Amino acid sequence: MPTEPWLDISADVIAAIAAGLPVVALETTLVTHGLPPPDGLRVAGELEAAVRHHGAVPATIGVLDGKVRVGMRPEELARLAAAPSVAKLNPSNLALHLARGAHGSTTVAATMLAAHRAGIPVFATGGIGGVHRGSAESGDVSADLTALSRLPVAVVCAGAKAILDLPKTVEMMETLGVPVIGYGTDEFPAFYRRRSGLGVDGRCDEVTALAGAVQAHFALGTGTGVLVANPIPAGHELPAETYDRALASALAAAERDGVRGRDVTPFLLDRMRLITGGESVEVNRVLLLNNARVAAELAVALATP
Repeated sequence: MPTEPWLDISADVIAAIAAGLPVVALETTLVTHGLPPPDGLRVAGELEAAVRHHGAVPATIGVLDGKVRVGMRPEELARLAAAPSVAKLNPSNLALHLARGAHGSTTVAATMLAAHRAGIPVFATGGIGGVHRGSAESGDVSADLTALSRLPVAVVCAGAKAILDLPKTVEMMETLGVPVIGYGTDEFPAFYRRRSGLGVDGRCDEVTALAGAVQAHFALGTGTGVLVANPIPAGHELPAETYDRALASALAAAERDGVRGRDVTPFLLDRMRLITGGESVEVNRVLLLNNARVAAELAVALATP
């Protein structure tokens, strides 16, 4: 087991890893920034329950008192959710908050780092970050892509967040050597929507085939992760007209208010929530639970001899 002083791994996660049992990492940004209170804390509990239901051990990751907690207890998650002004942590600001003994929620990139160091190869999230619209001028590219290029973790998600420049995000993953495997789809999902019109590197329709593809990639030793693109279940996506209207309005508001950097994603998600009357929150919940299910099934398949 890892001995890094900044990692605090729960006893049940340590036992599961030592026994070769399937474990799924979960992030905490959804608790503090991705969903409005108290939805974030409630959905975090639902995700852990879904992982357990499908045969794996959940390991929710966040930062409390300057320690990266892997396998947070319910009372720890409640503390994080109730803490004021919780920072979104990625690899660039993680060490600073650890040194200060502060709290923080882990983004995809920071969660991947902790999961990899703990020995957890599968991670479920909502949607990854990527290349932001207007990146040619702003240079705004999410650290999630860098993490995927450096950390061999399979990330199950509903594609990239729809607020991003999806064509450039997909192109960047090819450049970085990160395979994008569509689970039951030939198209890269667009978070709230099942289709984006963009292709994937390959499609797997069964979890055993998916596990085989993930294992084969890790065996290459490139050090890169795998993106498992798992679209929101049919019948639950945000209607196209609602999606287009809300996204255009949210993007215009961000431009008008000069929102930049780490503040962009939570700002836009909150605007989408307001514009859709909360419908986007329920869509987000459904896709998160679907990703937790697939991640658990993948973890089980990877752990099966």
